[in-house]
Amino acid sequence: MSFQNPVFIPGPTNMPEAIRKACDMPTIDHRSPLFGQILHPARAGVQEVLKSETAEVFIFPSTGTGGWETALTNTLSAGDTVLAARNGMFSHRWIDMCQRHELDVQIVETPWGHGLPADRYAEILSADKEHKIKVVLATHNETATGVKSDIAAVRNALNAAGHPALLFVDGVSSIGSMDFRFDEWGVDVAVTGSQKGFMLPAGLAIIGFSQRALDASKTAGLPRTFFDIADMTKGYAANAYPYTPAVGLMNGLLLATETLLKEGLENVFARHTRIASGVRAAVDAWGLELCAASPDVYSDTVSAIKTPIGFNATDIVTHAADHYGVAFGVGLGEVAGKVFRIGHLGSMTDVMALSGIATAEMCMVDLGLDIKLGSGVAAAQDFYRGTTGYSLKSAA
Repeated sequence: MSFQNPVFIPGPTNMPEAIRKACDMPTIDHRSPLFGQILHPARAGVQEVLKSETAEVFIFPSTGTGGWETALTNTLSAGDTVLAARNGMFSHRWIDMCQRHELDVQIVETPWGHGLPADRYAEILSADKEHKIKVVLATHNETATGVKSDIAAVRNALNAAGHPALLFVDGVSSIGSMDFRFDEWGVDVAVTGSQKGFMLPAGLAIIGFSQRALDASKTAGLPRTFFDIADMTKGYAANAYPYTPAVGLMNGLLLATETLLKEGLENVFARHTRIASGVRAAVDAWGLELCAASPDVYSDTVSAIKTPIGFNATDIVTHAADHYGVAFGVGLGEVAGKVFRIGHLGSMTDVMALSGIATAEMCMVDLGLDIKLGSGVAAAQDFYRGTTGYSLKSAA
């Protein structure tokens, strides 16, 4: 691999130099008012990125997986029923975590490549007259398949059924890159991490709680210590943590939120849509297909690209790393060996995306696939030239 080349994995993402340098700071007393000048503005910045006026933001030294555990252990008790669809590797892992915590998971098996079945959720919720279901899990962007789901439709299913279940959303590979509306969608817990849309190294679990979720935490019976939001709330009141925080990453998060908000969230989302659309134009020019079943579920942060039957898609990823020093994502779970993934989120531009598309083309030609060298690049170039692109004002 090469430190000079950008990465095209769906996280960790490329880091702007200014944000990387913000993480490199002298040691400070993390129980001093100085740390509070980092902590509270960073939390406020995350709240704004979530498009919320009310979400209580918690930031743990962890990853998105720790964020999942924070959501579950602070709101549920052993034996509680959770409704979830399994449509990819990351929804599967959240389900697995629920089961390990002795929760009763009602699973809706969904073909990989498809979005969450909000209509099926509506049927199940309407039939749950005793309101045994305490939480509905929703993966906003399934990173393994390049599929986004309609969270507003899931909320509408809950509302139509008059069901009081909490709505938990995995926004790990969407928040900070794709439109996310905590308040409007009635999200109760949103989970993300530092290493994707926030363009930081891995190391922070970032979670937003609604008031309903905070209320549920008062009676939840699952054990928690490290991820206890009650302890964290007490720490925040004193400009501190209940243990040692990742101060450098927090300082980077502060700058990351400022950077996103300065660019303008709608501009950030439009940039990701534009870059993703160029990648999709390249895939079409190659004569290949996405794992995502239809345009309405295409992800703007990662494209999972299917290769011909009998070809091992992982060979493209290995060849790119060995011969060109470039990182792509492998297929996971049910699509292992069937797709390779191009991540196009976080710190990414049209020009960077073109270099990834060109590298993928070289790999496929090297490995004998019937791809015309330059075809995908040309298709993406045509798209980027015809859309609004880079400007000094929006540069991050």
